[in-house]
Amino acid sequence: MPGAALEHRWHEFFAHRHSCHCPRLPGAARVVRVAGNAGRRGRRSGATHARTGTSARRHERRTNMKHEAETEAVTVIGLGSMGRALAEAFRAAGHPTTVWNRSAAKADEVVARGAVRADTVGAAIAASPLIVVCVLDYDAMHTILAADEAALAGRTLVNLASGSPEQARETAAWAARSGVAYLDGAIMSTPPGIGSPDSMLLYSGDPAAFARHAATLRALGDPVDLGADAGVASLYDTALLGLMWAALTGWLHGSAVVGADGVRAADFTPIANRWLSHAVAGFIGEYAAQIDAGTYPGDDATLDVHLATMDHLVHASRARGIDTALPELYRRYTRRAIAAGHGSNGYARLIEELHT
Repeated sequence: MPGAALEHRWHEFFAHRHSCHCPRLPGAARVVRVAGNAGRRGRRSGATHARTGTSARRHERRTNMKHEAETEAVTVIGLGSMGRALAEAFRAAGHPTTVWNRSAAKADEVVARGAVRADTVGAAIAASPLIVVCVLDYDAMHTILAADEAALAGRTLVNLASGSPEQARETAAWAARSGVAYLDGAIMSTPPGIGSPDSMLLYSGDPAAFARHAATLRALGDPVDLGADAGVASLYDTALLGLMWAALTGWLHGSAVVGADGVRAADFTPIANRWLSHAVAGFIGEYAAQIDAGTYPGDDATLDVHLATMDHLVHASRARGIDTALPELYRRYTRRAIAAGHGSNGYARLIEELHT
């Protein structure tokens, strides 16, 4: 029942109870009852005012905390094309933004738009409680921060440099020893996408630090929390890039095959995108559950059926002068699984062939 209708029904219900079932009292008694009610109303009114005051103070604190999050100062270290995009997104969202780069001229553009240039790394760190580093790799980050590590104590460091999960975990251990709250991050976007809510940035590490700064990090895109293990964001990043390259190379191979017969890539691609976003995405969702369970029913298609179709792709590619290394890779995994007696299993079975 809609809220307004429900409220109306309850109002009718209680009105009916009062009109039909409350006995009419003699005049004097009614006066006493009214007076008594007035006293109770006064006491309730005082309690209500007290509660209202408490609620107002809580609301004010929440508002202040929200305002602080919305205007939190941020420092960005490293101003390549991605670093400049990060700094501009923070600045555009209203965060006081301090920047530093080894080559000072790279800061000119964002400084002209309102960011503050720090002359030293130490000054950049001192300017903000949240330090975002976007440089080539972990070694570069440690080299830049080495002389000012002590200044990081009590602050949050967000590392968006590329590296391995192992490097991320080692850096998290170093940060913990240094009194630094640490988040490792991965940017799943190119610079033009920074600032869009459709862009995804992955974070893992100190849970309290993520909760404290999530509203600020949202200026860059959708912040996805992957948990307390600092290595997980880098792990996802590596795996997702592998997925991207596999998908792109598969699309390039398909475009080459159909292109050999005169089909334009622009005509092939809408069909390819529809196939990926509906059918293939559906397979992935189903296969994930199979992988976690360790069972691979061939309900949609068995490996025997997949192998026959892969043979067609290899033949069509070779006949058109297209390199066959990619389909032969799939076929090799599939043949190996079938030889081991798994021809009636589904495609997800091939994950077992990937474990060496």
